[in-house]
Amino acid sequence: MPDLHFQVEDVAQTPNSAVPQLSFKVRITNPEREPVHSIGLRVQIQIEPVRRRYSQDEKLRLKEQFGEPEQWSKSLHPLLWANANVNVAGFTGDTVIEVPVPCTFDFNVAMTKYIYGLQSGELPTSLLFSGTVFYAGAGIGLQVAQIPWDREASYRVPVSLWKEMMDRYYPNIRVLTLRRETFDRLYEIKVQNNIASWDEVLERMLDLPGAKV
Repeated sequence: MPDLHFQVEDVAQTPNSAVPQLSFKVRITNPEREPVHSIGLRVQIQIEPVRRRYSQDEKLRLKEQFGEPEQWSKSLHPLLWANANVNVAGFTGDTVIEVPVPCTFDFNVAMTKYIYGLQSGELPTSLLFSGTVFYAGAGIGLQVAQIPWDREASYRVPVSLWKEMMDRYYPNIRVLTLRRETFDRLYEIKVQNNIASWDEVLERMLDLPGAKV
């Protein structure tokens, strides 16, 4: 029976992707050296905020998400980034696959707010592996086994990689998601006042008395 081990070797922007996406390069090793026919692999990618240090500016930027720094011993918990499914072709010994991970710029998503709050350094991640292995049993044909639930790998993604990717897809733009009622009110203001852009709508509201911080 295969005894699969996983190691993340690199992460990079996915070339020519229509949406922002990173690809984790993962090496799968089977020390038993028996042929693996294929794998239906499931990967859960998590961010581990507790596994890095934070500057004072970062602590201020993350206050909305985690509260005051003295609360972080209880509020810093893993953040789900994505779940991915990858079909792995047959191999003997080891193989390298790519795990695609879509990235959103929606600030209603905890992962986006967290990464945006970081100024530099690395993003600590954990990849949890599960799924089904199809392999050639000695003299008994094709066999099926489940990947043990304890198989995982860690990798520290440069924060600059994520920020550079988002700047490429959203140059000088930040994306906000509003409730329909809020959008309709802003739209009415825009139309009634013949305002050309949404930026100008918000700038006018920010200039109202009491709106400035």
